[in-house]
Amino acid sequence: MSPRSLSPSGQRPFHGIRVLDLTHVLAGPFCAYQLALLGADVIKIEPPQMPDTARGRGPDDALNAAGLGINYLVQGSNKRSLALDLASEDGRAILLDLVDGADVLVENYRAGALDALGLGPQTLCARNPRLIHCSITGFARGHERETVNAYDNVIQAASGVMARTTGRSGEPVKSGASFIDYATGYAAAFAISAALFQRQASGRGQVIDCAMFDTALTLMAPEAAAALYEGPVQPRPKEAGLGTYETADGLLMLGAFNTRQNRRLWQALGRPDFAALDGWPALWGAAPAMREALVPIMHTRSAAEWEDWLHAIGIPAERVRTLDEAARLPHLHERGFFHTLDAALPGAAPVAVPLAPFTYAAAGPAIDRPPPRLGEHSAEILGEIGRAPAEVEALKARGVIA
Repeated sequence: MSPRSLSPSGQRPFHGIRVLDLTHVLAGPFCAYQLALLGADVIKIEPPQMPDTARGRGPDDALNAAGLGINYLVQGSNKRSLALDLASEDGRAILLDLVDGADVLVENYRAGALDALGLGPQTLCARNPRLIHCSITGFARGHERETVNAYDNVIQAASGVMARTTGRSGEPVKSGASFIDYATGYAAAFAISAALFQRQASGRGQVIDCAMFDTALTLMAPEAAAALYEGPVQPRPKEAGLGTYETADGLLMLGAFNTRQNRRLWQALGRPDFAALDGWPALWGAAPAMREALVPIMHTRSAAEWEDWLHAIGIPAERVRTLDEAARLPHLHERGFFHTLDAALPGAAPVAVPLAPFTYAAAGPAIDRPPPRLGEHSAEILGEIGRAPAEVEALKARGVIA
């Protein structure tokens, strides 16, 4: 079959790649979701009696009770669901059979949990040498912190992110977004993608350890490097062109970062002395004076007026919006950023979920099927590895699958 005769989903980059998704909560499921959007056959494997906790989280209690909470819906599309008890011998045998035909396995179990079941990376990769095994961890494996459980909020605290994100009174503040979880998911998806490419040449799989703590420090790379730097260090004032300012009706974030933008800003504001500054030392030296000058100027217009005015002269600036406002900006609809899932329950509203922050000219990320209910595809998946219908029913009766 020629590539042009394939269906749109068949033309996506990961068509034909099978992923076993043994993850829960956010970072791991988000990683697998990225691969699913790009065409991979992702099988989400959850314990029948203890499914992904994200299924029960979200603003709609009826959806939560049905295991279709919005926290799950935003990263569950394009996956198939197998409810499988890995604590049982039959469940482990099924997973091993699935590993035989898999390309990728991604998991975020606590350190040692899968090894204790005989399902650690060494065992699985020995069974299928082409398997790419990715563990998503809090603090990475192989040291004294490997058994420490972690979520986004505690990683923000442990990594120094909160210490660098302070409120007006100076206290450390957790970001309102679970950005370390999402960044870790992206990092893991990138590592898996690179390993799949590497396998084309080597013919062998890979073992990946993607750590949330390391991701947090990577997101602060300049700051982390400066923290370790033992050479001469000069204190730097807060740059005038960067930061929030009170306007006539709300806050505006100004982003005049470089010397060219600084020049345009102050020329337009009628301050040739500040516009003439050239180079970082000069900008740092004048930062307090420029900030003092900007404070009363910014009070002369509304945030929206300043936004339009600054955009017109090429200065990055945005009024501080609520999430409700940001999610309704018209360009998101024009770009197709949100995909609307049909109502999952009678009486429930449709749910608009983010698709991807990038597009392809053709055969790019897309949603073809809604997030599955727990165990929705168990019989289908077991049939694909040769389990007869009678055996499937017997496994269900014993609680091995649901």
